Amino acid sequence: MSTTTGAPKGSARVQIQKFGTFLSGMIMPNIPGLIAWGIVTMFFIPAGFTPNESIATIVGPMIHYLLPIMIGYTGGHMVYGNRGAVVAAIGTLGAIVGSDYLIAQENARLLELWLAQGNAEADFKELGQVHMFIGAMIMAPVAAYSMKWLDRLWENKVKAGLEMLVNMFSAGIWGFALLIVGFYPVAWLVNGIMHVLSNAVNWLVANNLLPLTSILIEPAKVFFLNNAINHGVLTPLGTQQAADTGKSILFLLEANPGPGLGLLLAFAVFGIGAAKASAPGAAFIHFVGGIHEVYFPYALMKPSLLLAVIGGGMTGVTTNMLLGGALRAPAAPGSILAVLAQTAPGAYFAVILSVVLAATVSFVIASVILRASRTRDLAAAAAGEDKFSSAISQTEANKGKASAALAGLAGAGAAPSGPLKSIVFACDAGMGSSAMGASVLRKKIQAAGFKDVTVVNKAISNLTDTFDVVVSHQDLMDRAAPATPSAIHVSVDNFMASPRYDEVVEMVRRAHGGGAAAAEPTAAAPATALETAAADIAAAAPQPAPAADEGSAVLKLSSIVLDGSATDRDGAITEAGELLVASGNVDAGYVAAMHEREESVSTYMGNLLAIPHGTNEAKSMITSSSISVIRYPGGIEWNGNPVKFVIGIAGAGNDHLELLGKIAEVFLDESKIAELEAATSPEQIKDAFGKVNG
Repeated sequence: MSTTTGAPKGSARVQIQKFGTFLSGMIMPNIPGLIAWGIVTMFFIPAGFTPNESIATIVGPMIHYLLPIMIGYTGGHMVYGNRGAVVAAIGTLGAIVGSDYLIAQENARLLELWLAQGNAEADFKELGQVHMFIGAMIMAPVAAYSMKWLDRLWENKVKAGLEMLVNMFSAGIWGFALLIVGFYPVAWLVNGIMHVLSNAVNWLVANNLLPLTSILIEPAKVFFLNNAINHGVLTPLGTQQAADTGKSILFLLEANPGPGLGLLLAFAVFGIGAAKASAPGAAFIHFVGGIHEVYFPYALMKPSLLLAVIGGGMTGVTTNMLLGGALRAPAAPGSILAVLAQTAPGAYFAVILSVVLAATVSFVIASVILRASRTRDLAAAAAGEDKFSSAISQTEANKGKASAALAGLAGAGAAPSGPLKSIVFACDAGMGSSAMGASVLRKKIQAAGFKDVTVVNKAISNLTDTFDVVVSHQDLMDRAAPATPSAIHVSVDNFMASPRYDEVVEMVRRAHGGGAAAAEPTAAAPATALETAAADIAAAAPQPAPAADEGSAVLKLSSIVLDGSATDRDGAITEAGELLVASGNVDAGYVAAMHEREESVSTYMGNLLAIPHGTNEAKSMITSSSISVIRYPGGIEWNGNPVKFVIGIAGAGNDHLELLGKIAEVFLDESKIAELEAATSPEQIKDAFGKVNG
């Protein structure tokens, strides 16, 4: 059995991970700029390979102005598109110039003290510039979110024809305000932060304690918590050092591929089963491709193996400290090729040796641990325990989304011990999102030729331990697993378009011997399967009476709203729920159950669609199936995703499934979504889904 249990939404680990992911989203797209800057320093500064005084003048403006503004622009765009990007860039410039002003004031004060002590002015050393990487990462969300909030104040209140004028002047005026905010409080704050962090790093270096950072960094990598450390602290400080001295050891604290390589080589020699078989390929992907996350499942199989990567990391840092190993700029991705490309002149021996020694120490420690537990591991494998698959699932849960590299590891494992005949989609209520997901996967399974494999959907409370594979949202895995202990568990983050579906198809293929299934000829390509997946839902539902009136319809015209009034997720859920109550088919308490359901797992489906519905316990509040449809032309934010259509669902039995099938078909077709956006009457919306009567 393979299971994944994610951290609770809102937990400290998840919040740190989200924060680090946001920082990474600002920094990573701009790594090419840092690489370009590193190339300029490599060749044209006085210590470079081909010194050129003229071209070297690019170095300062690029690191001091261009790169922070690029980071601010990127962060603003992540939050609020072009408007957020522009005001964030303006605010970032204010922080840069404000910092320069503070440094100039401090240099003037220090010079006065220096001269008062009888020293020569020529011997005075000024404080250098503080580069506003952290300033950009602060200004970007502040600027973009505040601009977004201001725009909502006068949304739909501007007279026709004046929209462009208001948009331009509001962004310009607010950009001016942010310029002042950046110049004064943000510049002062960041200079203070950089001063504290620099002193902390200098203290660690002076006391030869820098290797101890591996105790924090290496486990943080395995749990995807390193982005906050790497992009929030190491990259800004390292860039500051590189601008001042041409290199920084801080770029190597996290990027050294040696610890992970040693761990994977130990598995290749002393591992067992799928972990041993996949380790050589993972080692190549990690070391050459720079995708460090491929070694995380191996470390998670045994928590004691964290000692191996910590030991390797400390060895690498110590080697670089003693021999002067350092990089000119961040190495991203963390490939040995990227590390060597960014190695500072004269530091190649130290950097290469740090990688070799880190890998060696990690290999030795991991080998001892694996050999000591080999008997127990073989016994567990013989009993059917699949720790490797569990570790892969746990790694994906830690990351919060599917990974192609980790999917490759799963595919490299051994085939399931027996044929997989039954797959169930498990959801809290089993009335909406799981039905759509089951339909999509069913089509993929059938298109692959496995007609005898059944795919159904059920509420978690109705699960029995009779299924071979259980698919559930990553936030519901810990609830679905106890009811189906003998099943293989697969977590998804999106019921309609999860990349894990292809993994399940491959799993079924391996279970049937790895060859192509004996399938009837079919012209259905994967895209066609998605377009027609909804038909399976309709096939499972009772056929409606052909001449029912509006009063007994599952979707009534009175339950369709073309211009919703809500401005956020919770308001939209309430609005959709109140329409269901107004239909006369749902008790008033069902609205609260819809909010409760949303807190346990998101009902965002992708393609501008969300389908909020109540919990399984709330089904007693439904007298007959009912659906409401609300359109939000301007869009609302749904857990960070854009949504324009909110469809409330109250399913008493199966008589709402046919309409769900039509809804799924519509929202898997971009042209049909465009028709819904352009609809001018409830009748057009209803016709797009098809007339389904209860």
